[in-house]
Amino acid sequence: MYKLKFMMNKNTVLGWATFIMIIVGLSLIALGAFRYDDVAGWGFAAVGIGFFAIAWVFNALKGRV
Repeated sequence: MYKLKFMMNKNTVLGWATFIMIIVGLSLIALGAFRYDDVAGWGFAAVGIGFFAIAWVFNALKGRV
């Protein structure tokens, strides 16, 4: 069988975490904008923006950890 050796260092993990958090943040903002029209939509959008902030921190940490 083939052996696939795929190693992930700290920068790769932070890159994937940033990408996943951006996707989740976009989906939360989309839920707040298109699904919920009342006050709950503002909460979803605020949490989505928070995910963007944490993804920005993860991106800034790449290469420094």
